[in-house]
Amino acid sequence: MKLSIGGYSFNNTFVDGKMDIFGYLETVKYRYGLDTVDLYNGFFVDKSKPIWKLADEDYIVKIREALDEKGMTVVNFAIDTASLWDKDEEKRELQYQNALEHLKAAKILGAKTVRIDTGGSYSKEENGDFYEMSNEQYEHLVTRYQEYCKIGADYGFKVGPENHMGPSLNPHFLKQIAEGIDHPNFGVLLHVDRWKVDAELGDEIVAPWACHIHFGGNTLAQEERATAIAKMLVDSGFNEYWAVEHNAPKNQYIEVEWTLSTMKKILGNVQ
Repeated sequence: MKLSIGGYSFNNTFVDGKMDIFGYLETVKYRYGLDTVDLYNGFFVDKSKPIWKLADEDYIVKIREALDEKGMTVVNFAIDTASLWDKDEEKRELQYQNALEHLKAAKILGAKTVRIDTGGSYSKEENGDFYEMSNEQYEHLVTRYQEYCKIGADYGFKVGPENHMGPSLNPHFLKQIAEGIDHPNFGVLLHVDRWKVDAELGDEIVAPWACHIHFGGNTLAQEERATAIAKMLVDSGFNEYWAVEHNAPKNQYIEVEWTLSTMKKILGNVQ
């Protein structure tokens, strides 16, 4: 089985000061027995400003050395505060420069897929741009992702958004964006069962562009529903990595063990 663990699953442990990036790698390798891992940039950035500053290259190289020492592969690198769209042009430019720095780090880390979000409204906003996407926003997203895909082609990874915010929470918009980009190095980190529009259809609409999968704890707790989603993805031809991402409020080691075991059970029934 192609399995991984989303780094955000241990975000509360990290925030509590009980884990760093190297402890995370040790945990994934030796506690859960995986040679593959998702990385979250929140584990090695300076968060003192709204746009997080990536650790220097020497530190990124140390992370790569730790990966190589353990024979581990980064199957996804999730990057926050580098989103493509913001109404504030100055912030948009700062996030663009941050994205470029992180893409260089992705090359050093040997990442196979990279997640950089579209930007836009958060899911709890009442009148967000998941209901309406401007032409300016669409053109900007297509152009920037095409640029990142060209970098990905040179560096050896696919790049694209997760259905996290803004137009990516609308599967019809995300499909439109993907078709506009039309690049082999574009891919979606599909966080299943997480949509603001046409939630029952979203996963199937976007499945053709999925290059990595996240299953959250709430979905895994509904085993019948989770199994149906996994079967649909397998039937659609998805053959990449399935990661669990569940930032439980406490007992995170046990909670991740549960999500990983449940994911294994589900895949065992559909593959």
